[in-house]
Amino acid sequence: MIIIKNIAIKNFMSVGNVTQSINFIDKSLVLVLGENLDMGGNDSRNGVGKSTIVNALSYAFYGSALTNIRKDNLINKTNAKNMIVTLEFEKDGVEYLIERGRRPAKFSFMKAGTEASADEADEAQGDSRITQQQLERELGISHHMFKNIVALNTYSEPFLAMKAADQRDIIEQLLGITKLSEKAEVLKEKLKTTKDNVREEELKIDATKAANKRIEDNINDMRVKSTAWEDSQEKLITETQSAISVLEGIDIEEEIENHKVLVDIKDTRTKRAAIEARCKSHKRAVTGLELTLSNAEDNIVVVDGQTCHTCGQDLHDEAHEKLLGELVIKITETETSLADKRSKLDECETERDKLEVLPAPDTFYEDMEGAYDHRSSLESLQSKLEEEQARENHFTEQITSLEDTGIQNIDYTKMNDLTVLRDHQDFLLKLLTSKDSFIRKKIINQNLAYLNARLEHYIERMGLPHRVKFLADLNVEIREHGRDLDFDNLSRGERTRLILSLSFSFRDVYESLNTSISLLFIDELIDSGLDAAGVESSLAVLKKMVRESQRNVFLISHRDELIGRVGSVMRVIKEGGFTSFEYEVEPE
Repeated sequence: MIIIKNIAIKNFMSVGNVTQSINFIDKSLVLVLGENLDMGGNDSRNGVGKSTIVNALSYAFYGSALTNIRKDNLINKTNAKNMIVTLEFEKDGVEYLIERGRRPAKFSFMKAGTEASADEADEAQGDSRITQQQLERELGISHHMFKNIVALNTYSEPFLAMKAADQRDIIEQLLGITKLSEKAEVLKEKLKTTKDNVREEELKIDATKAANKRIEDNINDMRVKSTAWEDSQEKLITETQSAISVLEGIDIEEEIENHKVLVDIKDTRTKRAAIEARCKSHKRAVTGLELTLSNAEDNIVVVDGQTCHTCGQDLHDEAHEKLLGELVIKITETETSLADKRSKLDECETERDKLEVLPAPDTFYEDMEGAYDHRSSLESLQSKLEEEQARENHFTEQITSLEDTGIQNIDYTKMNDLTVLRDHQDFLLKLLTSKDSFIRKKIINQNLAYLNARLEHYIERMGLPHRVKFLADLNVEIREHGRDLDFDNLSRGERTRLILSLSFSFRDVYESLNTSISLLFIDELIDSGLDAAGVESSLAVLKKMVRESQRNVFLISHRDELIGRVGSVMRVIKEGGFTSFEYEVEPE
């Protein structure tokens, strides 16, 4: 229950620098009458400040008056500063205190003795917008609803005179549809957060997929390089093994011995060639000497015939003897030389024949150096083979490392949970916002039936002959004797009866769905066109409300005849330009 306990007013509208405190509890039905001593007492009751209280209530709760009065014009014009309104109320056993003022500006909202926003880490307690939102959340009543169920006055636009859209807003607030909208707004924020989280998770997954794709491409590239490396290694090993096999197939000791034999054979051939050259020289010399000897012998025969062997002329004895003697000497010398040369030729041929040239053995290498290099080549190849066989494919380790640590497993659990949550929140949002939602229809139909029942009850109690009913589309139907009427078809008194009936039924519906409210202000509505029967009907309803529901009702009026019909009277006295308030108890 909301219990509005006390309000203190200073320099607000017609109230001056002396703080006026008004207690609302345990007052039952209070008649608020004005008395303007500045204008001649009881006969002048306009402008005394009766509506100041209800405007101060509105200002304390919402930061503005019931009507369109600029905030600075709410400050008392005489003092023009230090305006402050302090309001105490209780809701569900929790104490609240509001202090709101201007020049200097102030707005403080206390809950159970502490700043109401402190628990929510609200850094902007001085920010009227944020603090106001917190206050209205705690109070649970919008300003429009406040004017329709707590502070009824002739200045506020009647509900049925409002535009259809404004009427719908109030009815939706009243029936709890606005709460659905409020919950929908909260849900929208949660849905937005969920969608952001889904998008963030999608980006993470996409980034992981892209990273995995890059790593998989690297792995595939390394696998190609690994295969090429292994093929190259296998080829090299095969070639090395083949070369080793060839080298190992050669008896290197035999190869070396064969090369040594070749060296000897080459030496022998060289020596034999040299001897052969000498033999040929000796043989040419022998042949030449033999020819010379043969010629000499032929010549001596000719000379013996007394004929010159050169010119063929006959020789005389002396010439003959001389020439013959020369030929004999020549033959002797030639024979001596021929014998010497033949001897040397025989010696040379004997020496030559002693040098036996063996057949050259087959060799693998061209020379001895190649044979001697065979061992080192074989050792080098064997070492190279061992090294190559011992070499590991470094790509394999890199591929394994990338597969084990590079590729990230993608867990879709969070994504799936967020997707389910998003779809669920989206479904709930449609239930809360769609006009065709069965939830909205259920709430409207259920609460609308109760609203129409209470409205019918109060219309009957107020003595209004019309039938007024809210339709399923939230429009209002006014009928009298089968005729459809508009609100402006009604007389002033009928409109007042209907305004009060609507406000009372609105209050009943609000309290049935939310919490009861201790205070009700009716500002001069009783004076607005009601005849005696209308006033009597209104009082009967208000008294029953006070009696059965224990409400504190303040009835602002100019009707002195009501003094004897109420539990107490509040005098609003204006004197010296300032308003003050006094209670006096009157027997009912």
